[in-house]
Amino acid sequence: MTKTLTFAVLHFSVAFTVTYLLTGSVLIGGAVALVEPAINTVVFYFHDKVWKRLEAKKQHALDAITA
Repeated sequence: MTKTLTFAVLHFSVAFTVTYLLTGSVLIGGAVALVEPAINTVVFYFHDKVWKRLEAKKQHALDAITA
């Protein structure tokens, strides 16, 4: 979970900076920095869980072959 939270902080910062530089608006930068990374962080969390499950299945299959 720590990995996900640090990713979220980094993502919020990047989203705000890029949006602010493109629009010059702190309000729009702040809105985008809250909405887009929040959604993306949740998606990343579940993506990471699925990825780990797939890696475990792959390892289990390899273990079965070499056993």
